[in-house]
Amino acid sequence: MELDDRKFKILEAVIRNYLQTGEPVGSRTISKDSDMALSSATIRNEMADLEEMGYIIQPHTSAGRIPTDKGYRLYVDSILRQKEHEISRRDALIKKRENELAKIKEEYASKMDRVEEVMQAVARTLANDTNYTTMISSSVGGGHKIKFVQLSRVEQHKLLVVIVMENNIIRNKVFMISETLSDESLLKLNMMLNTTVTGLTVEELERQLVRLERENGSQPLLREVLDIIFETVRNADDVQIVTGGTTNIFKYPELCVSEIARDLITALEDKKGLSSLISPVSPDDGSIRFYIGEETPVKSMKDCSVVTATYELSDGVSGTIGIIGPKRMDYEMVVETLNNIRMRLDDLFKKS
Repeated sequence: MELDDRKFKILEAVIRNYLQTGEPVGSRTISKDSDMALSSATIRNEMADLEEMGYIIQPHTSAGRIPTDKGYRLYVDSILRQKEHEISRRDALIKKRENELAKIKEEYASKMDRVEEVMQAVARTLANDTNYTTMISSSVGGGHKIKFVQLSRVEQHKLLVVIVMENNIIRNKVFMISETLSDESLLKLNMMLNTTVTGLTVEELERQLVRLERENGSQPLLREVLDIIFETVRNADDVQIVTGGTTNIFKYPELCVSEIARDLITALEDKKGLSSLISPVSPDDGSIRFYIGEETPVKSMKDCSVVTATYELSDGVSGTIGIIGPKRMDYEMVVETLNNIRMRLDDLFKKS
């Protein structure tokens, strides 16, 4: 059986109505709302064919039809083809996003060295913009160099290490030491570290730490400190994931079912699980990816659609932006939002 233009238009009408109402769509609704000039009987026959082809299903005997994952996929692919060379801009949405991002830039103007804080603000803005749940990941490439290391005493056997890397990415860690360290020894250790590790990448740091140990002999305390510094710098390359708008899932009846909602909230708290949605970034990569229903690698999101886009900023900051919502989400608006936010992120981080 072939999916001709008439069947496709009826499928589009079913999906559009379901996106708006969340209710099964009948032939009478389509005959009233569309300009196809087809009788209800003709539409019913075409819908029966679409159901047989797997594009729509009838959840109850007396109900209308709703799209299947296969139907959503065909609809999304059609949108992508239409938008391949041109994505229409919605003036009202653009103005709203520009205002929100202007607030972010103003609020964090003095803190632009803290990428995580900006990512959290972007996640909140996207959630407010779309009324969906959002996630955003960020990572810093391993080629970044150390700018500064500072050891400070917290308690007698407890130190704080603060490490500043290129792009002013800051990592810190409080750790215990086995020996008491005098103020003079702490000062000398800080001087030694900043004269020997400044300007090194993670890979170069590992080799330098081996040399420092060899030159200074067997010193357990030095070994403890050097191990912590290496671990902290290495962890600076870990992917950071933040989410926003978790409670937005309760705005959609199909996601409010207790078991579905519980699984979704658990999935959003599981950063390791969310990492399966993160795509590697390459210089030419800017594609938008759709995961509809069972297509998502996060199994507890099988009742949702997830749309992701990768971004890459200056100084090696890169990651994935994701929008999570019901399968009847407004896909066109989501695509526009993701494309716009990538441009705004680039403006936000661009250096003159």
